[in-house]
Amino acid sequence: MKEKAYKLLSAQEGISNSEAKSLIDRGLVYVGNSKVMIARGEISPKTSFIVQKVEKVRPIFENDDLIVVDKPAFVNSDEIERQFKGSQLLHRLDRETSGVLMLVKNEEFRLKAISEFKKDEVYKEYVAWVDGIVSEPFIIDQPLITEKVGNKAYTKVSKKGKPAITEVTPLIVSGKKTKVQLIIHHGRTHQIRAHLKYAGFPIVGDESYGGRPSKRVMLHARKVILMGRNFEAQEPKVFDHFGN
Repeated sequence: MKEKAYKLLSAQEGISNSEAKSLIDRGLVYVGNSKVMIARGEISPKTSFIVQKVEKVRPIFENDDLIVVDKPAFVNSDEIERQFKGSQLLHRLDRETSGVLMLVKNEEFRLKAISEFKKDEVYKEYVAWVDGIVSEPFIIDQPLITEKVGNKAYTKVSKKGKPAITEVTPLIVSGKKTKVQLIIHHGRTHQIRAHLKYAGFPIVGDESYGGRPSKRVMLHARKVILMGRNFEAQEPKVFDHFGN
């Protein structure tokens, strides 16, 4: 007789049912190399789970206006906002995207920073591993539109969309994968993910946008320059060794 995955995980790890559901929903639970996708899915009682650990949030910079952190993968941006009382997210990173995340401490600075974003005066650099061989730099200049699919946002190229530009530069080619640097302009929802799918180079681990399965979406926000200040988050170790 089969059992619900979250109940088995709860018993195995000695945690509550709600904690077990959360771990599965975050994409942190595996059976062998396969991610457990549905918390309420039924599974053999003999199943042994592997739970991937989440890194801690690492502060990068703080002053009277701003808090900058290195967000680990599998943590929602909203959770970090709650962790730093009295702060407000200036922008967001998707749950499985790691890297530079900024929170503001006062309204005056928030309005100044938002103005910089709107004028495309903020430098935003990412690094990703993608499927396929990227042999030379190129630019994706395609408008994007975001729609709700179920309860999730999904972005695609559309003539009805808003302007969006992504600069792509290859860094390392390994097998049939390429590590790329990405510089984005405008910063639309899921911009990098949608643009790279459109270009035929989906991000490894980004199954929603056509990427091959992996233990995480291989996208990291490496650098942001805001009003003359440079903030950098070191690449996770998996990015260094992923191509080996």
